[in-house]
Amino acid sequence: MPPRRPNRPGHQGELNEAARLADRLQAAGYTKRDIARIIDRDPSLVSQFYTKNKGAAFVPALRQVLAAVETGGITDLPELAAIAARHTHRRTTASGARARVRTKAVLITPTGSGTGRVGAQAIASGSARLRPLIAEAARRGLRLAFTVRLAKTGYVHPSGSRTDSPGIRRDVVQRADHTEERSYGSAQTGGFDAADFARRVDAAAGDVTAAVHQWMVETGRIREDAQILHLEVRTWRPR
Repeated sequence: MPPRRPNRPGHQGELNEAARLADRLQAAGYTKRDIARIIDRDPSLVSQFYTKNKGAAFVPALRQVLAAVETGGITDLPELAAIAARHTHRRTTASGARARVRTKAVLITPTGSGTGRVGAQAIASGSARLRPLIAEAARRGLRLAFTVRLAKTGYVHPSGSRTDSPGIRRDVVQRADHTEERSYGSAQTGGFDAADFARRVDAAAGDVTAAVHQWMVETGRIREDAQILHLEVRTWRPR
C-alpha cells in the first residue's frame, strides 16, 4: 500500500524537473522522506530540489520510479529503490574516475538533531556507519529513538500494541511484502538515553544491528530469530 500523508505539490511553474517529479510522487502518496529513501539520499537533498535547484542527476531515476508507480502499480519502497538504483549514477571527476561522495563524519546538527539509516547490505555488516552517530549523541548527552523493519511474524506483540511501543501511535507502517516498520521512542515520550545505547553497541563489539536486536529481544518485543531488515536512528537534545 502507498505511504500515508501525501505532501501538497508545489507550484509547477517555479520548479525544476526533479522537483516536479517529486511533486508527482507526493501526489501519489509518498513523502519527501520516502523519496529520499528511494534514491538513497538524505531527506534534506529532496528539499533542495525546491530551494536550491538541485536534483538534475536524479531525474532519470525519478522518471523510472514514477512510471513504476503510475503504470506498473509498484508501491513497495525497496522495489522502487532498486529501480532507482539502476538509473542513479555517481558524479565523475575530470579524469573520469568516480567522484568521492561529500559527507560529514557525524550527521548531527548543533541543535542535536541527527538521523542515520541503513538497509539490508549495511545491516549484514553490523550497521557500522550508525555507530559514530550514536557515539556522538552519547557524548553530547542526547536522546535517541529508532525505527526497525522486519517480518510481521518476528514481532511478539500485535501491530499498534501499547505494550510494544507505548505512546507511539502513528509509526507503524505495513508493507506489501509482509514486513512491518515500527518506531520506538520519540521526543514526546522522552526516547532513550543515547549513552545507554552507545554502551550496548560497545558491548556488541560495535555491531549496532546486534545491539538493537538484543535490546528488542530482552524487552520482549521481537523473537530471537527475527531479522532486522531496515534500521533508522534519530537523535535530539532533551528539553
